[in-house]
Amino acid sequence: MDPVRNADLEVRPPVQRRSRETWARVLGAGVAVLEDGGYDGFTIAAVCERAQVAPTALYARTTSKDALFLAVYEHGISGLRDDQRVFTEPDRWAGLGPAELVRAAVGELLRICFRHERFLRAVVLVSGVHPEVQRRGGRYVQELGELFAGVVLGAGDAITHPDAARAVRSCFGTVFSAAIIRLAYGAAFTTPQPVEVQEFVADLGESAVRHLLADVG
Repeated sequence: MDPVRNADLEVRPPVQRRSRETWARVLGAGVAVLEDGGYDGFTIAAVCERAQVAPTALYARTTSKDALFLAVYEHGISGLRDDQRVFTEPDRWAGLGPAELVRAAVGELLRICFRHERFLRAVVLVSGVHPEVQRRGGRYVQELGELFAGVVLGAGDAITHPDAARAVRSCFGTVFSAAIIRLAYGAAFTTPQPVEVQEFVADLGESAVRHLLADVG
């Protein structure tokens, strides 16, 4: 894929209410097109058809497929960001023992991934050939990792590694990577006997507990 100039990525935001509503419909349609057909199936024409809008509604905002794609990408990511707020809700984590806390954090992380499975699959597969998606994706993953770490570090002295913060971030990387590989390539990609999602979540939660809390059951 050819490099994209910054100017080509600009989207002119709508101002009027009706235009904003139309643009919101376009972004939602764009996510659906991306999930169904990946980047190859993502065209301005396909998005217009799904959103039931005339092409002029898009050309008023941008004439670049990549600018539209990145606007749709950010719209899809906003849904994940809404879900990740769970890591900032103290009541969700109050009263949990160290092992419960780790398992719960891993569970919430994986539920976010699986809730947005089709979107993540599409953007992960395109990120290898789209530097801007890769850059933005890396920034998002790091943000999510910091939120995850903020919760899991609440296990305090029960984390047996000498560098607790590094261990927790490593744990996040392992769990998130395992989820993304499964989402992108299927449950059978790494094992001839794939497990169901519920077992997958439980197994990763237990692995995280054993990694971080060697002396805690």
